[in-house]
Amino acid sequence: MRDSVETDDREDFYVRYYVGHKGKFGHEFLEFEFKPDGKLRYANNSNYKGDKCIRKEMCVSRAVLKELKRIVTDSEVLKEDDENWPEADRVGQQELEIVLGNEHASFQTAKIGSLLDVQNSKDPEGLKQFYYFVQDLKCFALSLLNVHMKVRPI
Repeated sequence: MRDSVETDDREDFYVRYYVGHKGKFGHEFLEFEFKPDGKLRYANNSNYKGDKCIRKEMCVSRAVLKELKRIVTDSEVLKEDDENWPEADRVGQQELEIVLGNEHASFQTAKIGSLLDVQNSKDPEGLKQFYYFVQDLKCFALSLLNVHMKVRPI
């Protein structure tokens, strides 16, 4: 673990994740972001059967941000490169942006349906790091939202 994760709570820190597609029901997506001031923003847009966009916002503690920093650091996802990952297509896309101190990473790839998609890619090891990190990140963010707001994502 890097010392800065433990010692400097004031360093720049930002995480944004988006997954979505445009199809029969319009632009459907899930997006959340953690901002340096502790604000967690969430949006889930599904037009299926007339559903509307759900937007939620909450503040998380410094301890929560510190744990998220630890998850980012331990995952080593910042060392990856999306150059050989599948490009976004009609099925959809995923975007991940992370700022941690002086490090800034921005990833974009197609939606990943299963580990089979990962194994069949040009960079299975790097995409696997991304895939598992995103799973952890979604669980982390959605559990926080569920505890505070009883959000039930699709």
